[in-house]
Amino acid sequence: MVAQSLASLLQQATIDDHEEVLQSCNAVLSKSQSDLDAQHIKVVALLKLDRFEDCVRVVEAGGDALKKRAGLEYAYALYKIGKLEEATAAVARAAASRGTSHLKAQVSYRAEQFHRAAEIYETLSQDRSDEQNDLNINAWATDAQLQWKGQPEFVRHDRLSREELESFETAYNAACLNIAKGALGQAEVLLSRAKNVCRTSEDLTPEDRAAELLPIAVQQLYVLNRLGKTEEAESVLQEISVEDIPELSTKKIARNNIFLARQTTINPYILYKALHETPDAINNDRLFDFQSHDLAGNSHAADLFVQKYDGMIRSTAKGLAQSPCPSVEATPNLLSVYNAAAHAQGQTGPKALKQILPLLERRPKDLGLLLTVVQLYVSVGNTTSAITAVERSLHSLEESISEADQDARFNPGLLSVLVSLYQLEGRKVQIRSTLAQAASYWRTKPEPPSDLATARDLFRSLHQKDPKDRIAVAGYVASQATLDYSQVESQIDQLPAVSELIAGVDISALESAGISPSASSAAAAAAAFAGARKRTAAGKEDRAAKRVRKSRLPKDYDPNKKPDPERWLPLRDRSSYRPKGKKGKQRAAERTQGGVVTEKTEEAASQQQKSSGGGGASSKKNKKKGKR
Repeated sequence: MVAQSLASLLQQATIDDHEEVLQSCNAVLSKSQSDLDAQHIKVVALLKLDRFEDCVRVVEAGGDALKKRAGLEYAYALYKIGKLEEATAAVARAAASRGTSHLKAQVSYRAEQFHRAAEIYETLSQDRSDEQNDLNINAWATDAQLQWKGQPEFVRHDRLSREELESFETAYNAACLNIAKGALGQAEVLLSRAKNVCRTSEDLTPEDRAAELLPIAVQQLYVLNRLGKTEEAESVLQEISVEDIPELSTKKIARNNIFLARQTTINPYILYKALHETPDAINNDRLFDFQSHDLAGNSHAADLFVQKYDGMIRSTAKGLAQSPCPSVEATPNLLSVYNAAAHAQGQTGPKALKQILPLLERRPKDLGLLLTVVQLYVSVGNTTSAITAVERSLHSLEESISEADQDARFNPGLLSVLVSLYQLEGRKVQIRSTLAQAASYWRTKPEPPSDLATARDLFRSLHQKDPKDRIAVAGYVASQATLDYSQVESQIDQLPAVSELIAGVDISALESAGISPSASSAAAAAAAFAGARKRTAAGKEDRAAKRVRKSRLPKDYDPNKKPDPERWLPLRDRSSYRPKGKKGKQRAAERTQGGVVTEKTEEAASQQQKSSGGGGASSKKNKKKGKR
């Protein structure tokens, strides 16, 4: 009976009657709950009906046997409801197949593991050619995400082929890659191309064509806004109907782009309402990190416009409490900036610093807050205080035993800010010391900063293209030597010797022209430098006398008469002072330090102490009352 029902079920399994298939499965399972075939077919029917959560529940209720049998379907359902960690684990257990590889790439892409997704797509493109168009579309999308993620070294695509230009999806993804690179002019051209190809495509129904054109127009609006082309942007605005966009993520981005395009005329409270009108996307439709990061910034800016300072302080403080401190990531540091802006309540300059500096005293390791303080100090021309603030925070990090704190202490971006401040004040010694400490620290780390590794890869690429390019060789050696000296030891022989480079340099001519000598010769010339910096007594006498205006000279001034050297002392302190009268001579003797002490002198001193009043009571008693 079960076998006959199953055969009937399989005969009904067409693409148009998934509900009937599901009903037949339920009928079979009501009689035999452990029928693995019926369970598997039910899972497929639920996927066809986009009932992904129901599909997950059926597989998990079916036990390990069904998970093994329908592993690919289970992983896909988890992927569709946004449970990416579970989907990653499930697809790893699924039987190996081309479909499994495609799903692995999709899950990796959605989980923002773009490098892994790019590798999978590259492997898939080497096996078959019938999927080449779809693979190209996905590969270009992955490269755009890698660029936005800050991993340009893994981007594989650069230029579109003629065949790729005929696909509006590929042209659109290539435009996104150019936006991420900052090449907005090229992105504008590609978006126009994608729009034209989509409009003339014969493979799309009118409904599908309209759905595909909406995200292209939203992206085009963003590019035109960035380029300042207001008339073209206004024309594109007329093409966008936000309510017709099915995906919440695209709808939220569209609302942001539309209202920001009209920011000069919109009321801030209307802007605030519009930016919060669309609910957050969930499951597999949620925003990527870089999108969520930018839209959160727009939301915080709107909060500032409508003066929701207390609410922003609470929300940003909650986010900061959940983030490590210090952090070199953009999101927590921007939260610190918005938190500081909320405390400043629209003020700038010294008034803002008065509100923000107490926060930095409590959170000296908050790098976003520190950079905000530095920016405010620099804006008012107080570079010295900016340097002091950075040095205090670096000292707090240096005292920590945490490895993360030490990495933040020597972060290249943070130190570049300090070096720039030092340059503004001409502090060359501090610059050399700062860079030397950073180089010494990173030389001991197994993984140096990505900037150094990126420089290494770029110079290596240039060297491979032209092995005779000495500049490329020098750059590769300089960037790789601190990472792994053995890798560049053979290239050092290709570089010219130092003696060869300075063979035509006239050191004497440089020194006479005002060039400072090297550190090795500085010790030998120490006496000469000391004489140059410090004026001798003879030098002072040889200098021309300073001219004094007649209005500042006394009436009886005689230029031939030598002035009294004690003229700046009080009269009674001069050696020529002679007190008049008996009492005056006695007081002068009492004031003389080192003179002979007699009984009369001691008695006079005692009487003077008594009259001056040693205790508070006697002094009050003898004090006369003043007039009231």
